[in-house]
Amino acid sequence: MKKKLHLLVICLVATLSVAVTALAQEAGDEKPVLEHKGSWSLIMVPDIQNYVKWGRNQPILDLMMAWIEENIEPLNVKMVVIVGDLVHNNEKIINDYDGNQTTQQQWEAVSRALAKLDGKTPYIAATGNHDYSIDARGNRSSRYSEFVTTERNPLNQKVLVQNNRNEQGRPTLENSACELKSLNGQDYLFLTVEYAPRDSIVEWAKKISELEQYKKHRIVLITHAYLNAKDQHTGPEPVRWLYWEPYNINDQIQKSPRILLPQANTGVQLWEKLVRPAANIELVLCGHISGEGYRQDANAAGKPVHQVLFDAQSMGGGGRSGNGGDGWLRILEFHPDGKTVKLRTFSPFFAASPTTRQFAWKRDARNEFEMKFN
Repeated sequence: MKKKLHLLVICLVATLSVAVTALAQEAGDEKPVLEHKGSWSLIMVPDIQNYVKWGRNQPILDLMMAWIEENIEPLNVKMVVIVGDLVHNNEKIINDYDGNQTTQQQWEAVSRALAKLDGKTPYIAATGNHDYSIDARGNRSSRYSEFVTTERNPLNQKVLVQNNRNEQGRPTLENSACELKSLNGQDYLFLTVEYAPRDSIVEWAKKISELEQYKKHRIVLITHAYLNAKDQHTGPEPVRWLYWEPYNINDQIQKSPRILLPQANTGVQLWEKLVRPAANIELVLCGHISGEGYRQDANAAGKPVHQVLFDAQSMGGGGRSGNGGDGWLRILEFHPDGKTVKLRTFSPFFAASPTTRQFAWKRDARNEFEMKFN
């Protein structure tokens, strides 16, 4: 009788333990951990423009970066990627209804956020349309290179292997590549190209992918505008952007009509000119369009190319009255088999409080899924 009672107690304890674990997972209370010993992670940070344009939202970005810093070792983070639109306005010196931070203050907020990663992990900060100023002919310039440099992060400097020039002919990280060798036996090249890259940049990236030294690498392409929330490549309409007129009317800085960007390439063109012909570009990460997107296509070599969109800037109330994006980021766990990548969507902002921890995960099929390389 005692043995039966003992077994019953053990069964009840085990059942309760499973139930508690299940409830905690359902509520989203568990902290992110690696699913497999030996995995490594890439952290994908969506557009951050709505965090930096309001002083009140900047602490959320700081929290996100502090969380990444804390989890570099537990999640074996090897790379952090920000998919563009680092600032909201690259030429603003007065306030209006769309943000209370000048361009200088916005870029300084970006710099402070990146400082949490300097010396801790390599990172790539892609450029988005909001990171550029243009003139009436569509020529673009940016203050990006004042704040995002190789010298600030020795781990970036260590892995940087390629770079090109911006539209002013100056070498910057807007178009660059970082190499990480032997991640579970596979060499990786993380290649970023500017927003709506010019023809010369697309040709440069194509030549990089064809270099003999990278033939056996797996290339991850990072660019701002490539996929939309309907899982389609952006385009075919040509790329246009605007500049801010020198008029503030009723607390609104006026915008010019959208101007054609010369030689700029859409997502459709990037796929046809760069991604599909390459045998080694197997993952594309992008932002720009609010929401989530994913598609898989075969490249010219017959390998699957996984293409992922994530932009949370409209979450948390949107751009003018919201908090910048609810702190959402993506954890891409590369499993030890060298083929499987588990993608999860997590918010350090919600996870920071027991009151909101139940909202810290997005569990739907658009936000948590697996990808398989060849």
